Amino acid sequence: MDLPILPLRDAPALADEAAVWFSGRWGIPAEEYRGSMALCLRRQSPVPQWYLVREGGRLIAGAGVIENDFHDRPDLAPNLCALFVEPDRRRRGIAGRLLDFIRRDLGAMGVPRLYLVTDLTAFYERYGWEFLTMVTDDGGLPERLYAAPTLTAAIRP
Repeated sequence: MDLPILPLRDAPALADEAAVWFSGRWGIPAEEYRGSMALCLRRQSPVPQWYLVREGGRLIAGAGVIENDFHDRPDLAPNLCALFVEPDRRRRGIAGRLLDFIRRDLGAMGVPRLYLVTDLTAFYERYGWEFLTMVTDDGGLPERLYAAPTLTAAIRP
């Protein structure tokens, strides 16, 4: 069963729940997420955006798009961030569907390319992302930066 992907801009009542959920997964204060999500809900620009997947009344996956995901290359923007699928829901294609949906959604908004930073190897390549360069995170550590063109075809839920 394919669970629907909810752009937060279409489900504003979930903003607080989403901020707390992302905070619990990534250790970033919920207030940081709330601020970004408030900007998303204003609909003044394609970035930031937030995406959620719910099952049985609970959040099981999500991701965002922000200008810069805490690295030293602000010219490589916007950045996909905070992709997370609950461990008991992994290996069901949810991450791949989220990545595809976000590329299509941002493409429909006129954003030509997305970037992301990660310490993973081989995961994002499966979904059309290509390693571009190494960057330095805010803590001075190296991270891999990937890029992918957005997709302009119709969005598939």
